[in-house]
Amino acid sequence: MGNNISEKTLNDLEFGTIIDRIQSFCISDLGREATKSIHPISNKELLLSELKKVDEYTTSFENDNRLPNHFFEDITKEINLLQIENSYLTPESFLKVASVSETVNEQLKFLKKFKELYPILHNASQSVEFTTEIVDPIKKIITQFAEVNDKASENLKLIRKEITSVRGEINGSFNRALSKFNTAGYLDDIRESVVENQRVLAVIPMHKKKVKGTLLGTSRTGSIIFIAPQASLKFSRELENLLFEEKQEIILILKKLTEVLRPFHTLLIEYLTYLTALDIIAAKAKYANHINAVLPKISSTKKIFLKDAFHPILFEKNKANKIKTISQTLELNEKQQIIVISGPNAGGKSITLKTIGLLQVMIQSAVLIPVDPKSELYLFDKILTDIGDNQSIENQLSTYSYRLKNMRRFLKKCNSETLFLIDEFGTGSDPELGGALAEIFLEEFYEKKAYGIITTHYSNLKVLADELENVSNANMQFDERSLEPLFRLFIGQAGSSFTFEVAQKNGIPYSLINRAKKKVEGEKIRLDKTISKLQKERNKLQKNSENLEREQSKAKEQTENLSGKEAKIQQKLSLFQEMYDSNQKMLATGRKVNEFVNKYFQTNNKKELVTEFTKWAMIERTKYLQKNPPVKKSKTEKKKEKVAKTVQKEKFQKIEKEILVKVEKIREVKKEVAKKIAKQKSDYKFKVNDTVRLIDSRSTGTIDRIEKNIATINYGIFTTQANISKLELVQAAK
Repeated sequence: MGNNISEKTLNDLEFGTIIDRIQSFCISDLGREATKSIHPISNKELLLSELKKVDEYTTSFENDNRLPNHFFEDITKEINLLQIENSYLTPESFLKVASVSETVNEQLKFLKKFKELYPILHNASQSVEFTTEIVDPIKKIITQFAEVNDKASENLKLIRKEITSVRGEINGSFNRALSKFNTAGYLDDIRESVVENQRVLAVIPMHKKKVKGTLLGTSRTGSIIFIAPQASLKFSRELENLLFEEKQEIILILKKLTEVLRPFHTLLIEYLTYLTALDIIAAKAKYANHINAVLPKISSTKKIFLKDAFHPILFEKNKANKIKTISQTLELNEKQQIIVISGPNAGGKSITLKTIGLLQVMIQSAVLIPVDPKSELYLFDKILTDIGDNQSIENQLSTYSYRLKNMRRFLKKCNSETLFLIDEFGTGSDPELGGALAEIFLEEFYEKKAYGIITTHYSNLKVLADELENVSNANMQFDERSLEPLFRLFIGQAGSSFTFEVAQKNGIPYSLINRAKKKVEGEKIRLDKTISKLQKERNKLQKNSENLEREQSKAKEQTENLSGKEAKIQQKLSLFQEMYDSNQKMLATGRKVNEFVNKYFQTNNKKELVTEFTKWAMIERTKYLQKNPPVKKSKTEKKKEKVAKTVQKEKFQKIEKEILVKVEKIREVKKEVAKKIAKQKSDYKFKVNDTVRLIDSRSTGTIDRIEKNIATINYGIFTTQANISKLELVQAAK
């Protein structure tokens, strides 16, 4: 299958609008960029595979096992950095890389688990490597808040411990200075502020010489002087040194971690490629779901059968405006190679032509189409279009000159594997001369066994369509009373252009219409009248046929309902009969037992009672066995049954042991997970604005402040205080 579908054809059929709609359903920047490259696929096997992937993804919307979210960030920059020697990634970049790896792993695990539901998607994922060697080292070093973990190295742990200690000294010395100078009355009402990321005293200018320290600035009005107290300056310099050491240690750790990931840069490229392709498949599936699109049968024989086909762009537009879109049904095959559509302007000829072309291009680009699932399509090597007047001022071409050049291209490329679509065939020149040339072109396409649809007003083309064996006339239906188009395609008869009727509807005076009629040849008017009359008769017949089909459908439904009711009644009668027979038998048994009991009361002969009851029971058993003779089992059958029971018992015991082993493993895993979670919670350092809750409580609040391990929690209506050891993290502050 070649790929000779030109950009002109794609533009004529507005395929770019479909691409834009698919793009809007992508969830990643790389996916949105990649949709621009969606084009008809030349390789048939690849095309069928892509179609099935989209179809499988679409089915996931309707079942409980929907594919997991595949959102991912673009890590192209990170991959490029990995290829540069001595470079290193930031903690944020490491988290992006880990996220991409986890997303791919999640997809691979899911598709492996549900490979019977999604066989094509699973096969496509087989070439992608599953590994935790990217995620594990990152998670060990980088926290979820994009910070290097304290335990990343012993040196970093010691440095941060010293930083915490020095910050404590700074706060302690500052608080003492704050208390001292505030008591002395040297400070403003605000007492303190923050300048250059350090706490400073808000000193009244007249007392500035009494407060020892470094002047770091003043307020706008000059009414406050900001001084860092002398007592905390020594610790501040020590803190700066420690922070520098921390930064250098972090860079060293990040470089080591980057070296660990450097060998995986090729795999990360594969991950990006896989997720981008998956995003396009998902976008196509979401678009298909939006326009009720399906995967029709792809026929190996040259045949197009479109049932209830919609133009997707028109369908969405009408849906937004709450207007009903009328579907079209048509077929192209060996006996109906070319269809010539005629009828009035604005009757739907062009949109019908574009519908067929656009749906064909969509399916050959692995995009599902809005048709009935029973539809069939063939994959053509070439799709040629001539739609619109395409005047070219730049090339100084008239409409007709352009169309002649286009016809030359058609004649050169057209063959048995071609689908051609021509709108307003033959127009642009003298009707007789242009019509004659159009006839020759149509005959050439016919001889080359090409399939196609053309629209025209030329009577000679309508006549030729009737004369050629495998060419059919068709028309767009028109209501002769209201003079409104019905937008329904009818194959088998040419359509009238309703020229004078449409002119009358648009307010052209009747006297002018009559003068125009006189100027036209009588034969032309008679032919148009005959076609118009035939179309009116066919419309009546079609309405009658539709009414009869509706009545037949109602009668069929009523018959099915009656049959269903009859079956239910028969079932109930059968149940009642069984109940009646059972009750009669119970009554007969009761009467017999009652007879034995009465006789025993009269004679008091116990032996006689037992003898007669046993005799009666034996007779009843004989009757039962005659009706339900027991099936005797041979020794071999009994032996086989015994062996089968033994095997089944052994299987159950084996399965039971396996399950118990798995249960133990699961319990161990759960214990380990619980320990890790508990450890993470115990290691977590609470911060202001963290969302928390008290252990064993459901109510959540945010931390307003923390002082000496006591957190003030804001619940919105009220606040409370609690020790941080009794808190549970719900969501960390951003």
